[in-house]
Amino acid sequence: MPAGSSPGRHAQLIMIDRARPAALARASRRLASVTGRNGPGPYLDMDREAWRNLRASTPMSMTAGELGKLRGLADPIQLSEVEEIYLPLSRLLRLYYEASAALRETVGGFLGEQIRPAPFIIAVAGSVAVGKSTTARVLRALISQWPQRPDTELVTTDSFLYPGAVLEERGLSGRKGFPESYDRRALLRFVQQVRAGAAEVTAPVYSHLAYDIVPGERQSVRQPDILILEGINVLQPAPAGALAVSDFLDFSIYVDARTDHIQQWFLDRLHALRQTAFTDPRSPFRQLAQASTGDVEAFASQVWRTVNEVNLVENIQPTRARATLVLHKGADHGVTRIRLRRF
Repeated sequence: MPAGSSPGRHAQLIMIDRARPAALARASRRLASVTGRNGPGPYLDMDREAWRNLRASTPMSMTAGELGKLRGLADPIQLSEVEEIYLPLSRLLRLYYEASAALRETVGGFLGEQIRPAPFIIAVAGSVAVGKSTTARVLRALISQWPQRPDTELVTTDSFLYPGAVLEERGLSGRKGFPESYDRRALLRFVQQVRAGAAEVTAPVYSHLAYDIVPGERQSVRQPDILILEGINVLQPAPAGALAVSDFLDFSIYVDARTDHIQQWFLDRLHALRQTAFTDPRSPFRQLAQASTGDVEAFASQVWRTVNEVNLVENIQPTRARATLVLHKGADHGVTRIRLRRF
């Protein structure tokens, strides 16, 4: 069962969408027959066609120009992907969001007092170069168009990497992105404070240009209705006897793909960076902008083999089973299969 959920909450999800209870039941039966992947396990497995039918009447509120501003580097996402994948997901997230309010009212009635609303926290996890950032930004844009117009903040866990000087001092420069390269306590403290409704919580700011934490800069989060937390480590389990970020999540998404496809996307992004960020004199990788294609590909292959793939296999992929929903992408970056946790 996903973090923050309960049998009562799942019942409320169906009650809230009162307009189509019978349709949802019929859809569930159809889904089970569409893919042939639904056994006794915790996930309901859907193909793209089955999933897009769950959009129902959710309106399309995004233009091609708006999507272009949200698209990550070397990410070919199109409006059709938003319509067929992200609109049904936006609808599902809205049901969870409304169910959390109903659950809060139920508990308040039991206690005989009004419970203060807590931010609804959504996590987006997955490998480097798999498209997590695009997913998080698209969801934020769609959520902002819900009838409730919720105030939605997006924070990346890159902001909680230790500064480069600290990593070097601890001998972790070659382990950047691995669990030990993050200030886990600071990240957990940030999420706890946001969830507790603190008036203002701040996070460090990470610069992808400088490839480091920006000294003196902070991102402020002021009691949002929804917090989207994006990063490779958001579903990491806690050490024995401690809390994990996932203990405070209401819904979690894992963006998945075959390892060889992600490796190719990592290379594609590196080539795109050669034409953009790496040309900036402030970039620590500026020498790659002048390097030959062969040298760049050799560098990318080494980084992938010794860092990113190791981290993916050892630390990131094992968290996939903790997600509420898994978006599996094909070679063209398009989502081909969706797995939704049903219990």
